[in-house]
Amino acid sequence: MPTWRTTLTAAGIRDPRLRADFTYAARRVMRREPAPYLTLRLLAAPELVPWMTAGVGFMNLVDDTAETGTPRQRADGLAALAERVGEALRTGGGPDPLLRAYAHAVAVRGLPERWLSRFLEGAAGAEACFDGFDTEEDFQAYLDAYAWPGLLAFTGLQYPGGPDGEQAAGWRRFVDAAQRVDFLADLAGDLAEGRLCLPRAALAEHSVTREDLEQARDTPAVRALLAAQARRARTALEAADGIADLAEPGLRPVVAAMAEMMGHQLAAVERAGAGALRRDVGYGVAAPVRTLLRARAGARRGAPAASGASTAR
Repeated sequence: MPTWRTTLTAAGIRDPRLRADFTYAARRVMRREPAPYLTLRLLAAPELVPWMTAGVGFMNLVDDTAETGTPRQRADGLAALAERVGEALRTGGGPDPLLRAYAHAVAVRGLPERWLSRFLEGAAGAEACFDGFDTEEDFQAYLDAYAWPGLLAFTGLQYPGGPDGEQAAGWRRFVDAAQRVDFLADLAGDLAEGRLCLPRAALAEHSVTREDLEQARDTPAVRALLAAQARRARTALEAADGIADLAEPGLRPVVAAMAEMMGHQLAAVERAGAGALRRDVGYGVAAPVRTLLRARAGARRGAPAASGASTAR
């Protein structure tokens, strides 16, 4: 694995202050998201690692601000963050080394700023005041407003000049699947925090109440609801198959590994059934290790090793 300094040099980041800013961003990501950080370091082309790491750090910063404190504190925090982001984009400066690094990544890689503005607007309008979804259409609106722009604020940095229409559409399919899997895998924790992330119409369709889920009742109706939601996630995952082909060559092993791990997690949710209401469903240990080792071997051969998310069970 190349050293961090080697990746900075490969990306053309030579200014000492910028190198320090990107190193700060990497350390922040390593503490908060060790698995994505390790995946990038192991599998991505060295010249892409700093840009993508800064993208993960920015995505996390917006998420954390949108989910911390009272609604008023979230709104104020996001407004202040939007000002700091604007300053960093205009001047390359500001007090936050993460934002300085991310602004430099946006400028060098040519990511259209509309993805950032949509992400920040969605954070304030869709995430900070999140109160669940009434219908499937509400879920899709949430993806368009927040989850999709947030993903492209990160993954869009792989493309010089930003993603084209086909690439952006591919990531829209991917985020649909990723969000469905995430909501199912984190169902227990979200309910404990007062968040219901399944559409209320789906509960009504199966005659399931929110209390049924909060009390982790293992009933035929609850099992049917969770199975139906898992089938929706599986269909979305199959629709996102091939996303690695839309990635830049230097990131394809990372994207293939991400897709495969998403498939493993959904399979774990399907096996858990109503048990997903008692505790969040993780990846385990063996599956991630196998995926990373196989992807690393594929990266050395110059081709993604993970074959497709839809077949991982």
